[in-house]
Amino acid sequence: MCSFSLKMFLFVALLGLCAGSPAFAELSGKLVIFHAGSLSVPFADMEKAFEAKYPKVDVQRESGGSTKLARMITEIGKPADIMASADYEVIDKMLVPEFAKWNARFATNQIVLCYTPSSKYASEINDTNWAEILQRPDVVWGHSDPNLDPCGYRSLMAIQLAEKFSGQVGLYDKVLANRPEKNVRPKSVELISMMESGNMDYAFEYMSVAVQHGLKYVTFDDHINMGNYAMDPFYKTAVVKVTGKKPGEFVELKGSSITYGVTMLDGAANPEAAEAFLAYLLDEKGGLAILKAQGQPPLVPVNVATQEMHAALPASLGALVKVAE
Repeated sequence: MCSFSLKMFLFVALLGLCAGSPAFAELSGKLVIFHAGSLSVPFADMEKAFEAKYPKVDVQRESGGSTKLARMITEIGKPADIMASADYEVIDKMLVPEFAKWNARFATNQIVLCYTPSSKYASEINDTNWAEILQRPDVVWGHSDPNLDPCGYRSLMAIQLAEKFSGQVGLYDKVLANRPEKNVRPKSVELISMMESGNMDYAFEYMSVAVQHGLKYVTFDDHINMGNYAMDPFYKTAVVKVTGKKPGEFVELKGSSITYGVTMLDGAANPEAAEAFLAYLLDEKGGLAILKAQGQPPLVPVNVATQEMHAALPASLGALVKVAE
């Protein structure tokens, strides 16, 4: 999307914010938001729009792997007002019900294989030969840490699904054999700078991240990209083992379509500002418009899984969120 069009989206989104409830007019103080690294670019734009409307509010964002951020809340006790995860199940499994009472699903994505014009074999890679190219000894590729970042375990799941979909027995092991541990990074966005500097040829990322950073990318069939909820029965055949809550403990994660979730923490220090930001984020003319403009399909309407969760929402969010059918 051209810069002019993006500015127009942001302008419209800001207008939507300015039309918000006067109940939030006197907001002030610090607003701490933990969010997935893949949300860094759109949330930076949302921060600018929100602070323009509420200049006395200081939005402080911390990005990272969603699992790691949730552990910072549950294990370390690091304070946050809002948590937005690249996998809504991270919130369900780690924060609800002890640290939060609801979980709104607000966006989707899909896994792609990113590269730059200087990546080896950039002129020949496509959706049919990518796995073979990743096995070449002179190719450097990586993914984020599956123990810390949903994009990491989804990258591994995508390769497993490619093996199952193509019928090429052993494909997963062959591809991973050419990926040393040093190419597994804590956050998926760290891989971008490595590609841009020429230190890495390919990396698995979310499509929105590829679009936002102007990267080239290979798209996969819906059986592989984890972007189509109708494929969930097939996605569930992919399983990745990750570290659990306790040292030496492991859990198995099954594949599912990519769905982002957001919640307000029960212990939010600034619940008024958090509520106002969430009202903006979940508005089709506000934060959801920014996500759409930046290559990340929003869920319209935003939804929660149960009527009980909907009842737990702040009053100002009720009309923006539906109960999933």
